[in-house]
Parts: sequence; structure tokens; C-alpha cells
Amino acid sequence: MNLDPTLNADLHCHSVISDGTLTPEALAERAKAGGVALWSLTDHDEIGGQTRAIAAARANGLAYLTGTEISVSFAGRVVHIVGLGFDHEAPEIIEGLRATRGGREPRAREMAAGLAEVGIHGAFEGALKYVGNPDLISRTHFARFLVDAGHCSDIPEVFRRFLTEGKPGFVPHKWAALKDAVGWISRAGGIAVIAHPGRYGFTPTEEYALITEFMAHGGRGIEVVTGSHTPAEFVQYADTAIEFGLLASRGSDFHCPEESRIDLGTLPPLPAKLTPVWAELAGRIHH
Repeated sequence: MNLDPTLNADLHCHSVISDGTLTPEALAERAKAGGVALWSLTDHDEIGGQTRAIAAARANGLAYLTGTEISVSFAGRVVHIVGLGFDHEAPEIIEGLRATRGGREPRAREMAAGLAEVGIHGAFEGALKYVGNPDLISRTHFARFLVDAGHCSDIPEVFRRFLTEGKPGFVPHKWAALKDAVGWISRAGGIAVIAHPGRYGFTPTEEYALITEFMAHGGRGIEVVTGSHTPAEFVQYADTAIEFGLLASRGSDFHCPEESRIDLGTLPPLPAKLTPVWAELAGRIHH
């Protein structure tokens, strides 16, 4: 396989194991149909779908890198760190992610109580129907319930009215520390990548602090071409990758056929001047 920057790699998407709506098997088929050559399933704080994803990739003739997307707290905000190419059976990352997920059910019950105070009842049970596992319940599952129950017309309206800071239904979660998330990934043989950096709204000073602390803990990559970045941000974060000597990654952040702006495999390629993260992970690719 040619591992240059023009490879159609999609190293960021989500299945029903976290907050996506498709199975790992259906995602593999969709990736193949979209022309993806190298794929990774990166469920939130969860690697329980990796064995299925590896098998599904193999069945579809796709090269595959293990993946996850870990939520961390940084400068009072939630930042996402994608891990790629790690040993998905390494005990430390399994236990670290389990502990990170552990607070989701109590948080979800608090969110439901906040919604009940403004007249929306049964939200915990309603959201649970979309996930099945209280350990993985998230704001996205509440949002789907609120739309389908007719309280809001679409997902963005839910977040505007209910599930962001200062609104009924918002409850913060204590996420992993940046140092821990990067450490779990690195010690399991993988590479840590800052996900969609353009999404956080950091000032240049805050972004510099994030990148330098991330690198100090052993982080080595940054998403450049991703579903939530604008074409201008593709250019901006290509320059950032070069400035800091970071490996570049690419991924749609696909969750659901009805909700996602970008489908698997449809992003433009990485700029040719960058070193892709997959070039450093050649020995970790499942064929």
C-alpha cells in the first residue's frame, strides 16, 4: 500500500458502540463504498468495537488501524484526543477508558433531572433507548430522544436550548487528564492525535498551550483534514503541523447518515507537504 499523504484514509468515525448509529460492520462497508483505503473506528472512550472492526475491515479488503477518541479536560473545556494504532488488548488503556466512562450514568441521570425541571420527563429512559448501555450514554443520545419526541426540530436546536453550559440539562463530566490519555495510547504502541482542533474556539495562546503540553506528554499528531474543518482550516492546521513537527491525520468524524455533513471517504486529501500519521504506523496496520 502506498502510504503517502494522498491515500484515502478515514481515521475518525463512530459506531453504535458509542454515539454513532451504524454497526462496525456497516461502517466498514460504507468506508469501502466511499473509496476508503485505510480505515479506523474511533468510538468515544471505548474500544469494545475494535475486534469487530478489524474483522469487518478484513472482510471488505480494507487496511485498518485501531482507534478511539478520548475526551480530556483542558483549560476548562473538553478536548478530544484520537488514539491510532495501539494494542486494543493492552490492560492499561482498557482500564483507563473504563474509568473515564464510569461517570456517564450518574451524569445522565442528573441531565434528565434538569430536563424534568423544565417539563421534559422520561429523558433518561428515552435516551437509553438509543444506546442500550448506561456506561456509554451521552448528550447525543439525549438529543436524538428530544428530536424524536418532538421537543426540538433538530440536533443543533437541542444543544442551543438544553445541553450546553448554562442551559437545563447540562451537567459537566470529569474527563481524563491530557497526560493520562496520551500516555495510555503511547504505552499501548499507538500515536495520539489532537482531534479537530478548529472546533474548540481556543485563542492562539490557548491553542499553543494545548499543543505544547500535548507534545510534552508524548503526543505526536494533529487532525488537519476533518469533517468539521473549513477549507481555510485545512490550510491553517497544515501550517500548524509543519510548525510543530506534528504528523497529520484525516477523518470524516462520521456518526450517522442523516446527521453527518461529511460521508466516509469524501474529504479532500492531506496536503502533499505533510507527513501522514499512517506513514509512522505502517507496522501497526491490520490487513
